[in-house]
Amino acid sequence: MAYDILVLGSGPGGYPAAIRASQLGFKVAIIEKESLGGVCLNWGCIPTKALLKSAQVYEYMKHSDDYGIKSTGVEHDFTAVVKRSRGVADKMSKGVQFLMKKNKIDVVMGYGKIAGKGKIEVTSEDGKKQMVEGKYIIIATGARSRQLPTMPLDGKKIIGYRDAMVLQTQPESLIVVGSGAIGIEFADFYNSMGTKVTIVEFMPKIVPVEDDDISKELEKQLKKKGINILTSSEVVKVDTSGKGVKATVKNASGESVLEGDILLSAVGIASNIENIGLEETGIKMEKGRIVVDKSQQTSVAGIYAIGDCSPGQSLAHVAGKEGITAAESIAYLEKKINHKPEAIDYNNIPGCTYCSPEIASVGYTEKAAKDAGYEIKVGKFPFMASGKASAAGNTDGFVKVIFDAKYGEFLGAHMIGAGVTELIAEVVVARKLETTNHEILNAIHPHPTMSEALKEAVAAAYGEAIDI
Repeated sequence: MAYDILVLGSGPGGYPAAIRASQLGFKVAIIEKESLGGVCLNWGCIPTKALLKSAQVYEYMKHSDDYGIKSTGVEHDFTAVVKRSRGVADKMSKGVQFLMKKNKIDVVMGYGKIAGKGKIEVTSEDGKKQMVEGKYIIIATGARSRQLPTMPLDGKKIIGYRDAMVLQTQPESLIVVGSGAIGIEFADFYNSMGTKVTIVEFMPKIVPVEDDDISKELEKQLKKKGINILTSSEVVKVDTSGKGVKATVKNASGESVLEGDILLSAVGIASNIENIGLEETGIKMEKGRIVVDKSQQTSVAGIYAIGDCSPGQSLAHVAGKEGITAAESIAYLEKKINHKPEAIDYNNIPGCTYCSPEIASVGYTEKAAKDAGYEIKVGKFPFMASGKASAAGNTDGFVKVIFDAKYGEFLGAHMIGAGVTELIAEVVVARKLETTNHEILNAIHPHPTMSEALKEAVAAAYGEAIDI
């Protein structure tokens, strides 16, 4: 079978790459070893949000008296919650199947391995092999849970995110190691369901990539919910010989032992770059990722890499944009379009964590801006002062903005609160358009909305705040 472009992997990077390539007039095949949509649709972004929505509904029902609504006997069915999450994921995967047919993209199921320039050998589940050929290859093989020697995953007592999504019974106690987005979201979900949760984080603060003020506020809110948090702490040993797990934790106070039913290892991810033919093809790798240029091309002409197996941030929306960039770069080479795609600005990538309260951020943190030599103006607006937040009963959190004092450049924004993952896009667009404080202040934001908090935070940075 011969094609113009072969896409290895159908996740949030692979399937947009395939669709964009088809739109540009290429004959495309996508190779997938498991389920269309990859980890994001099947085991990551989408099903976790479904779990968190069930937890949110449960929390609302438990506290319905706060809204003047009487409810009694509120219970959750853990099995049904998991089942709903899987149903949402299945529906989304079927949606990708539809998109493949709509865009006339052939789907080849099986494990793909690059067998030379323009060739991928595909091995199906029953062991049958076939060779698929194409002028260009886009590698979109994604990533998996990173494993530490001290916490080898066994799928029962020491688990990764995939296992955490489909547990048959709810654990009474859970130890979560790592407080990035994955760890925090599962900690919040299980805590809401009634599980006793402890978070262990190696760094001095939780959600380490976030602004310090965001980390402090989230820690305060999670502790208020009853989640135990240990920072500057390392799990040095895990004993699974008994009924549950015993994790030996080392920190400045010495060593202690945490006991729980299950330990969730959420210590990051590792790129899926083994056994896909990279070494044989001579593709350069560095620090566990495939080296690429601004067009996403690897060190071997005609082979591109996108998403979690390449150096950019490991986020679904980054993978999608990189996939489109790769497809359009090939189209430029083939003279199907007359301009190169614009290089991705990796300093303007929004990051979101969907716990309660949510976190959203983009650009420089306050510390990073100072370290970069900027003289800055900082503004904060608490949701406690927001009419919409008060009406909704969601007054926790704030919006924080950072500007360059000299030229008014919008350096960054950091938000924590209900629904803030829907607010951050305004800042992304504003920064893309090189917007200053004046444009934000003169763009009338609707009242009452949570979005007013952004405008008010900007006003606070310049001494013009009205509502605080």
